Amino acid sequence: MILIAIAIGVALILIGAGASALKSGEGSGLHMSQGILGIHHITAMAGAAQKNVDFYVGVLGLRLVKKTVNFDAPDVYHFYYGDTVGNPGTIMTFFPFGEGPRGTSGAGQATVTSFSIRHESIEFWTQRLKEHGVSFSGPEERSHQRQVILFRDPDGVALELVAHEGADSRPGWEDGPVPSEHAIRGFYSVTVKVRNHAPTFALLTEVMGFRLLEEVGQRYRYEVGEGGAGTIIDVIRQQDAPYGRNAIGTIHHVAWRVANEDELLQWQSKLRGAGMRVTEVRDRNYFKSIYFREPGGVLFELATDPPGFAIDESVETLGTDLKLPEWLESSRSQLEAQLPPIQSPTIAR
Repeated sequence: MILIAIAIGVALILIGAGASALKSGEGSGLHMSQGILGIHHITAMAGAAQKNVDFYVGVLGLRLVKKTVNFDAPDVYHFYYGDTVGNPGTIMTFFPFGEGPRGTSGAGQATVTSFSIRHESIEFWTQRLKEHGVSFSGPEERSHQRQVILFRDPDGVALELVAHEGADSRPGWEDGPVPSEHAIRGFYSVTVKVRNHAPTFALLTEVMGFRLLEEVGQRYRYEVGEGGAGTIIDVIRQQDAPYGRNAIGTIHHVAWRVANEDELLQWQSKLRGAGMRVTEVRDRNYFKSIYFREPGGVLFELATDPPGFAIDESVETLGTDLKLPEWLESSRSQLEAQLPPIQSPTIAR
């Protein structure tokens, strides 16, 4: 297997940290008709592939909507978990490397993924986590009538379930192992950590269209688009925080939603005008995207909503077969021999 430092493709797209002096994007002359809509997906790095599937499908009740490979290092799976059809805003993705070094969480990284659940589902989830032997803390009260359960996945990725009073009409995976009334709806927010907050604040508010909602101690909460669950980023400022190291057990990047490829190209131009080092457009089959590092070092991606995950298999069969991009089909036999066999958990409540 390719070393993790090499294997994670997007880390090798020669993305530098954000410009040392962030330039405002207001003078670019560009207007994004819809702007950034919210979180598209969050990608992390795992160890054993089967253990990853067992947890995210069997325990958390997310659907494995796509089983493919890391397009830049195809001897590693790429799993996408989400709701019934894999709507943007519900997708947690993983590169399961098997054996390898463990990462450390710190500055310049996304550090916590938070999922949205109904306020009435707190007791259900505390009981479910106990039944599956998952250690957790909480629920703890936070501002705006939120209750939060904190825990980690088998590789140490930090997760939260956020029960809140706000409306979240997303249905989650209605036919999964978790009863539909208690199913995870999608993302609530993502937390990132930086040493210096000011340039990150400038990028988010002056260029990317985020709004500052609240400041509690060293935590700054922003939202984008229509606001609410799935549009929120918490930025934690910790000047003396050691920088994180990406490997197994850490979040690799956060992707933000844009409506289509035309808007993606406009954002590419606007971000470059603001001093960000932005990649060319990458075709990920199920969306197109660009990558850049915000000034605090966190790897961001902007990804299009279309075409989605049902372009190469039916909604009913999502996630059942290994799907490869056209340029890797000639290597299918070799790849299938290298990748460990995966069995999705039996769906039983």
